[in-house]
Amino acid sequence: MKFIKDPINQFIKLETSSSIILFGATIAALILANSPLSEQFLDFWKNYITFSLPGFELSKPIYKWINDGLMAVFFFLIGLEIKRELLTGELSHVKKASLPFFAAIGGMVIPAALFAVLNAGNAGSEGWGIPMAADIAFSLGILMLLGNRVPSGIKIFLMAFAIIDDLGAVLVIAFFYSSNLIWMNIFVGLAIVVVLAMLAKYNYYSKYIFFIGGVVVWVLFLKSGIHATIAGVLMALTIPLRRKTDTRSFYRRGKDILDEFLSECNTQDEKTVLTKKQLHAIDELEELTETTTSPLQHNEHQLHGWVSYLIMPVFAFANAGVAFKFSGDTNISLSINLVISMILGNFIGIFSFSWLAIKLKIAELPENVNFKQLAGVSFLGGLGFTMSLFITGLAYNDAALIDSAKMGILFGSLIAGILGYATIRLTSKESGEV
Repeated sequence: MKFIKDPINQFIKLETSSSIILFGATIAALILANSPLSEQFLDFWKNYITFSLPGFELSKPIYKWINDGLMAVFFFLIGLEIKRELLTGELSHVKKASLPFFAAIGGMVIPAALFAVLNAGNAGSEGWGIPMAADIAFSLGILMLLGNRVPSGIKIFLMAFAIIDDLGAVLVIAFFYSSNLIWMNIFVGLAIVVVLAMLAKYNYYSKYIFFIGGVVVWVLFLKSGIHATIAGVLMALTIPLRRKTDTRSFYRRGKDILDEFLSECNTQDEKTVLTKKQLHAIDELEELTETTTSPLQHNEHQLHGWVSYLIMPVFAFANAGVAFKFSGDTNISLSINLVISMILGNFIGIFSFSWLAIKLKIAELPENVNFKQLAGVSFLGGLGFTMSLFITGLAYNDAALIDSAKMGILFGSLIAGILGYATIRLTSKESGEV
């Protein structure tokens, strides 16, 4: 079990530590947005950056480069995680995947439906996708505050649930928050994705070709009307998980290379420059290492730190800034409806769908987890910061609606986090069923 638990523990450690930086970026954005520097801070993100080549130009404000560009890398990572989990992880077996799958369905359908009912006939009804999303970084960060009180089963369940929830959010963005589609660009982009997928299927992978192809697909989608971040997910699905070198071959060949490297140390002082044979051995070891790690795992490992420690905090810094003016333009009812939908909608949806799946024997509770702890996780599912802010930018064009939605997301996430923490803390030593 160690080979399974170690990657999960590393993932949780990375996500929870990054949540501190994400939280700091959010607080900094809120402080600046409500300070004497508010106008300069908010206007900064609207400055345009232009890239132009003969016959081609891309000109967008800074926040768009972040939301459409940097976040495409975030979605690429999500795509890699989804593919890995489906092929080898917690979602690879029906029994393991069934509970987080039903929980995610409930956590998407019920909050969206509740918001649609609460906000029916009012401005901002197109934002029904906002309360659906869950933020794994903040949620795992809260679980880490509870230390050893939390069984590992809860953390694994939350990770699997969040990944399925992210997949649902990607589909919602693709089908409901894309408009004025230019189908030729979409078809050409999809054709490139299919070609790259076929190359991967027949064991050909070049990071340079796939990178260039990914940039072209991103530009095509950007110009097509479908959200450019979808290109990141589709490109991730083309990255192969197969390894060219198996573990035993890596060990045997690696040992031979290191023995050859060490044998050269006898002929010279180890503090001087390396010999040509030693340099060749290092190059060969690097090539061997690269072929032993699958391209998918390699990309996921390399990108996780960049996404967690840079891209998500930059996104939060650029998007979380909202001035709490409570003027006549502020849509308080929209904010309240989002808060209710995020907290109650996710709690009811996640818990009821999970409970039903377990009672019907379609799924089972994780080891050492009880229904009361599951209720706490259901509250944490309402903490939808990053993806909710992202969907807000797609759903609304009106500045007042965007600010009102951001207030709802911030307060809803805060309350959901507190309720989840308190529920799990109070029930962590209890057992039993409801």
